[in-house]
Amino acid sequence: MTDAGSLVPDLLHPAPACRLDRERTRVALELAFAGGPASALFEEALSTASLAPSRWEPGCFAGDLFLTRFVAGCLKLRIGTAELAPSVPQLCRLLGNPPAERSVVEFRRAVLGELASTPALRSALEQLYLHLARLKTLLENPEGIQDFDPQRRQLDVLAALKEVIERAATGFGGSGTGLARLTEYGRRVRESEPYRSLSDLLRYDENMATLDLRVGIGADGRIRGLSITAVEEDRQNVFSLPAWRRWLAKVELFARGYRMSDGELMARLIDAVFSGVAHELIALIQLHRDLEFYLGALGFRDAARAAGLEMCLPELVEASEPRELIGLYNPLLLMSGIQPVPCDLRTRTMTTTVLVTGPNSGGKTRLLQSVGLAQLLAQSGLFIPARAGKVALASALLVSLIQVASAEQAEGRLGMELIRIRDLFERLSPGAMVLLDELCSGTNPSEGEEIFELVVEKLSRLEPQAFITTHFLAFAARLEQEQKYDSLAFLQVELEQGSPTYQFAPGVASTSLAGQAAERLGVTGEQLEALVERSLARDRGASSGHRS
Repeated sequence: MTDAGSLVPDLLHPAPACRLDRERTRVALELAFAGGPASALFEEALSTASLAPSRWEPGCFAGDLFLTRFVAGCLKLRIGTAELAPSVPQLCRLLGNPPAERSVVEFRRAVLGELASTPALRSALEQLYLHLARLKTLLENPEGIQDFDPQRRQLDVLAALKEVIERAATGFGGSGTGLARLTEYGRRVRESEPYRSLSDLLRYDENMATLDLRVGIGADGRIRGLSITAVEEDRQNVFSLPAWRRWLAKVELFARGYRMSDGELMARLIDAVFSGVAHELIALIQLHRDLEFYLGALGFRDAARAAGLEMCLPELVEASEPRELIGLYNPLLLMSGIQPVPCDLRTRTMTTTVLVTGPNSGGKTRLLQSVGLAQLLAQSGLFIPARAGKVALASALLVSLIQVASAEQAEGRLGMELIRIRDLFERLSPGAMVLLDELCSGTNPSEGEEIFELVVEKLSRLEPQAFITTHFLAFAARLEQEQKYDSLAFLQVELEQGSPTYQFAPGVASTSLAGQAAERLGVTGEQLEALVERSLARDRGASSGHRS
């Protein structure tokens, strides 16, 4: 009985399946093979492919975490000295919809862990990807070049397909994870009758016959004569026929009213062979995305290590256990050419609501982005930007870091903040991760604190994994002193000689360093007085010139 894993080389799910629209994709493949327009064949087929069930909604976090920029900048494929760009839309779809079932996450972690620890398997996967990328290029013909010999292009497509199958069949025999499916798949295809026909056709194309030549060379080094001394045809190939049989076949076709040249006969053979293996190409389109998923993660780890940073597959624990993120950093800084400063983050349990206080430019918002991206990557089965970590799977991720005013908004700052809070609770599910920046910053402190405490109180009933930044320092200090909420914890930006170290310590900040920020940005009393005097002097000079 054939193992289901050998039928489709699905590297993302424990239960393998073809997740593309088979009929629609097959029609597109046939058109592409025939030479029709197909510049986005793979992208279009994958854009409607089904994904593992997910409870996450990308609209709740993708914009605030700059998901598209993160994928384009961090998940690059690094193969040898080459750096290749992945399909950003497809990887964003995968990361934006992490699987709800833990078994899917564990399956992906096992594959990635084996690739990271076994260089031979990673090298085999990279080579398989390069050959698959060549097959993709031949099919899609992105440059739109019209080939003067269409049959040559079609034979090249079939040759590239054969190379992909051979690489899959021979490169992953020692795997103990889902990578073994590649070997099972490749061997099954190699044993099929359509594949044997493909191999015979390519061998016929490459070596229809062997010629022994006698070449005469003159004293000046030029060829003086050339003669064929022997011809040996490949009689083992089913596509090879003796000359008299080829002549007889043409006579028979002529007698029946058919007018076919040798080129037309070859075209029919090529089409027949392609029809037999076209369904395998559908599975390979899906595989192309799967390989980018893993190779992008490995490329991200390579780039981090080159910058002196580490990544890890975190330990997956229950929500009641402590959170540990050791050496956590923000990869968005890394992709922008800024060296991140890692920090350690610990909480009593995963469901602790953490209030983060400290000065502007102290790293609070960057910390929230780091936590959100780490959760997103962990939930997708990938490395996180930390040296070590313990993470609990969350039912959803809701992030609100960016508040952009627009001319169309009907409410003021307070109204928009209240809408933000209402939207949060409408989307919130028990056990979700919530990241809020500057909660209630759009109103006066007395009213803001009242709303803030209401949010904290109601959040606690849903046991979220929550991180909230605030500049309401006196309010945060009162909550810490009263200890009304058992699930509440406090972190403050650590300062050294009045400057942030981008580390975080327990407690509530005593100052936002507004004076230092004002001085740095030129908003002290003396600096503003100097600007006022300069403006008055310009005005006096202009008035004097006008009178003269």
